[in-house]
Amino acid sequence: MRNVLIIGGAGYVGGITTSLLKNKGYNVTVFDNLLYEERFLKEISFIFGDIRDTSALVKIHEKYDKIIWLAAIVGDGACAQDPDLTYEINYYSVKRFLDLTKRKIIFPSTCSVYGAQDDLLDEKSPTKPLSVYAKTKLMAEEIVLKNGGLAFRLGTLFGLGDNYSRLRLDLVINFLTYKAISDKKIKIFGGNQWRPILSVRDAASYFEEAVTRDYNDVYNISYKNAKIVDLAKTFQNIFPELFVEKVDVEFEDTRNYRVSTEKVNHHFIHKPSVTIENEIFRIKELLMSNRIKDPESPTYYNTHHVKKVMNNIKYFKDSQNIY
Repeated sequence: MRNVLIIGGAGYVGGITTSLLKNKGYNVTVFDNLLYEERFLKEISFIFGDIRDTSALVKIHEKYDKIIWLAAIVGDGACAQDPDLTYEINYYSVKRFLDLTKRKIIFPSTCSVYGAQDDLLDEKSPTKPLSVYAKTKLMAEEIVLKNGGLAFRLGTLFGLGDNYSRLRLDLVINFLTYKAISDKKIKIFGGNQWRPILSVRDAASYFEEAVTRDYNDVYNISYKNAKIVDLAKTFQNIFPELFVEKVDVEFEDTRNYRVSTEKVNHHFIHKPSVTIENEIFRIKELLMSNRIKDPESPTYYNTHHVKKVMNNIKYFKDSQNIY
């Protein structure tokens, strides 16, 4: 089981996942259309392709012992830019491939499928997706499990990945780190909402281990459950002069959920260990050394980047019929 295909392997999660697998001696191939990147320079086999091109994936899938499917439009805001396209990329492309190949794949879902609930939620808890992103991930998750695959419901990611893929500054901890440095002020809306959080490095470690497993199941993955207001306190400990503005109004993001990781802790060896403080310091060092020329570029924010790309009508609307 040494040949691994990572569909969407050039992205935020894919970058560090490919590095971990390569370092373990796997023969890794990345299939990606570079939606979020301008180039792929990593010394790993690369196939430029669009996941909507089902025939291209069907032609090559038998060469690989394991397939990790990471490609997607990610995040509520990015998916809301064009819901029809989101359904096409996040669900139908996965369904077409699995209907034809019956492959067992390793797939990233999201804890956002739980929506807004007050209980501690396990994998058998009711799902209440509030966004197109969460709905399409849940639908794809179901077809993955139907075909014998494995799905991870990831908590809100944070931190730095590999040295090639872009930093995502639209994720709450990463964004607050940038604002703490640039403005010496952060804004918290409400603050009592819960989120399960997980470093991108720990997420990649789960995908690495999943290659050695043959589970047909779904797993919550989180480092810990945290209130947004408590995250603010963590930032104040690192940035003593930081001003925290708390806005006591209901923000448009109504998600609120805590998850249990008892199941994944029982089945997987890896246990999340990358702390929030560790990644804040790493991002701080990166930004303070001016290694990112323009942190406010759309490149680092999925919603803004996808909106910018969608303005290229030829790319999205005039694509050939490749289904």
